[in-house]
Amino acid sequence: MMPGTTVEQWVVLQTVVEEGSYARAAERLCRSTSSVSYALSLLQERLGVELLQIVGRKAELTEDGRLMLSQAQPLLAAFRQLESLAAGLRAGVRSHISLIVDTAFPKKMLFAALRAFQLDWPEVQVHVAEVLRTETATALARQEAELYITTHRPANEANAADLLIDIDFVAMAAVHHPLHQLPGPLTAAQLEQYPLVVITDRTIQRIQMRATRSVWSFTTMEAAIEAVGHGVGYGWLPLHSVGALEKSGVLRRLPLAAGQVRKTPLYLVFGEECLQFDPAVMALAESLRHQTRLQREAV
Repeated sequence: MMPGTTVEQWVVLQTVVEEGSYARAAERLCRSTSSVSYALSLLQERLGVELLQIVGRKAELTEDGRLMLSQAQPLLAAFRQLESLAAGLRAGVRSHISLIVDTAFPKKMLFAALRAFQLDWPEVQVHVAEVLRTETATALARQEAELYITTHRPANEANAADLLIDIDFVAMAAVHHPLHQLPGPLTAAQLEQYPLVVITDRTIQRIQMRATRSVWSFTTMEAAIEAVGHGVGYGWLPLHSVGALEKSGVLRRLPLAAGQVRKTPLYLVFGEECLQFDPAVMALAESLRHQTRLQREAV
């Protein structure tokens, strides 16, 4: 059995409710007021239900109308998504986006941005690779991804770069570490007497094996944080990742003589200049920007 109503009629109804009048709905839909009125009359006639009532000068839903439109809205959203997919196919919208993210970028922001993007672009898959700051420069030079969140500004000015967020790194050590037994503030000479925990890739790790001072290197942020928490050494750790450990008393900030906080900027970089005009890539970029804006406003 063919439906007696059309998607167009339901869209007209929703627009009239949103605008509050037939005239404003007609203007928004680029139609005449009479055609809007006719579409709604036909919809109510075929349903056999009164959907709208005029209260003062405003068109409002009846109780039946609220119930009917609430049931129709998911269908309207599905049709819009279907049309967006078709438009994307016509325009050659990509099926996936590669995103390379510095491991210092807060996971909470990353996942919130990905979720928001997924809701608007469910047909586009995002492949995320986490890298260390010593790796991102290489990846950026090779243009391995459409988008990067990196500490490195691109050498090629054609690759647009926006400052996304500053990450605060603080010097931390386990609460029982000998450094906390020394009278503060601590100097660089005092720090050098104890192992430094760092996060780096394998290439830099091999170089650090020949270093004169004691450096313990790890290739993941999580391992470095655990190493500091177990007293292996002290380290400069992202504040957003260790706040809970500091609050619980596992880690404590070192009372340094100077430079207690190191700010590391992270940039949002497009792999190629042309990607600034790709609708899906631009949507993901804006989702990431939006989440960092929310964070700055919350501070």
